[in-house]
Amino acid sequence: MNVYFGENALTQLSALTYNYDKFFLLTDENIFKIYSSMIASMIPEKEVNKIILPAGEQSKSLDNVVLIWNKLLEAKAGRDSLLINLGGGTISDIGGFAASCFKRGIDFINVPTTLLAMIDASIGGKNGINFNNYKNQIGLFSEPKSIIINPYFLKTLNERDILSGLAEMMKYAFIADVAFLDIDGDNYLDFIEKAATTKDEIVGLDMKESGLRKILNFGHTIGHALESYYIDKDNYLTHGEAVALGMYSSLLLSKKYCGLDEKWLFFYEMWFKANLNLLNLTDFDVDSIFDFIAHDKKNKAGKPKFVLISAPEKPQIDVEVNESDIIESISVLKEKFSA
Repeated sequence: MNVYFGENALTQLSALTYNYDKFFLLTDENIFKIYSSMIASMIPEKEVNKIILPAGEQSKSLDNVVLIWNKLLEAKAGRDSLLINLGGGTISDIGGFAASCFKRGIDFINVPTTLLAMIDASIGGKNGINFNNYKNQIGLFSEPKSIIINPYFLKTLNERDILSGLAEMMKYAFIADVAFLDIDGDNYLDFIEKAATTKDEIVGLDMKESGLRKILNFGHTIGHALESYYIDKDNYLTHGEAVALGMYSSLLLSKKYCGLDEKWLFFYEMWFKANLNLLNLTDFDVDSIFDFIAHDKKNKAGKPKFVLISAPEKPQIDVEVNESDIIESISVLKEKFSA
């Protein structure tokens, strides 16, 4: 897999698509209005078949996978066809899943348009959909042929979308590189390539998440539960916002289970309030959120497993945490961050 980064990265698209017979562009309604002609202009020698989904996490469904497969069939797509996923994490997740299953697999390229997708969702070969309101319950590992990361796309993002990507970038400070402790809403552009490279290197050492790659799940056990709980509500959480909250709980549990210095809790709380100031939780039900953890993919023998840290850059994987402590950590979130 090749990762191309920078303002000129899209110029690689024509060369990357040279050997394919048919091209399909998967995107959402919002992105299509702004950028579809840009992608088509990069491969003018071929007709691009367009597949357009509604915007939002709700589109990551089995019904929309079937829609994609039907579009591929109607256009007589074969194994020499290519799917270009243009969008955020929802598009790369469902697009990679649909492509990897169709005729036992056709190639796909990810062109992320959100900060979160550029530094996390489009990288690593995890593809899937939500099922019965549970986050990423159906999926597989399959890497894109290439990833094209062009920060130009971030110019059209709103503030909430930018801020929701910061938490996934801060995650790297706790699990891999303390340099990310300096990240904020003003300097994040300087860290995009470093974050993408960090994830790519971790995945390269453990594609199927049997060991090292598990550290990327820091903050995600409770984060995914929060995201699932809010997924069909008007006051939904973005993935980054949910992970940001999940990381606070993980730091709280790290203090109890791994001896993490309490100063990191204070540091993160101040960073959170300074950089995710748009987040305002309502309708927060601790028991319901805890119930979603029972369906977390990382559970073993029915017991939740957490990634915690003993210090920044010192992650601990597969830490078994008592249910009472999980519930307490969720209750603290309610106390500190709900309206």
